[in-house]
Amino acid sequence: MRYVLFALPLLLLVALVAIFASSMDRDPSLVRSVLIDKPAPAFAMEAVPELGVPGFDTAALKGEVTVVNVFASWCLPCRAEHPLLEALKDVAKVRLFGINQSDAPENARAFLAELGNPYDAVGADRDRRVSIDWGVYGVPETFVVNADGIITFKHVGPLTPQAVTDHLMPAIEKARL
Repeated sequence: MRYVLFALPLLLLVALVAIFASSMDRDPSLVRSVLIDKPAPAFAMEAVPELGVPGFDTAALKGEVTVVNVFASWCLPCRAEHPLLEALKDVAKVRLFGINQSDAPENARAFLAELGNPYDAVGADRDRRVSIDWGVYGVPETFVVNADGIITFKHVGPLTPQAVTDHLMPAIEKARL
């Protein structure tokens, strides 16, 4: 009986490790947002000062298809996906709005000055409140919002060329219908 009591914590630990190990290879982009097919949450964000593009709010998302990208200057995957966002503007002919999460304005300006600014609008989400309302797990994340202001697609993690081709572009086209 004493051996069973000693072995029980070890068995529980092994079981937990097995559960975590089996879920490690999951694709984070498969996390379905509860906001899909629902209106974008109500919000208003000021512009990042001296960036040269406006901030935006819920009303700005209506009228045409918009891609909303959540990024931060301190995020290395955001840096890696940035060239794809710049190319997306040219290829998809879509509005691109940015939610700058938890950044000092000077850091956001330096990030976009160095890499280029593909965004038509950038809202400063310094307290992460808007990101929380959008269900953001971490940066970067990318959403497609149709002309009615309905979120139709969410990509978790950095965009890759394959993700843009296989998922984002079809989602943009579908949102245009």
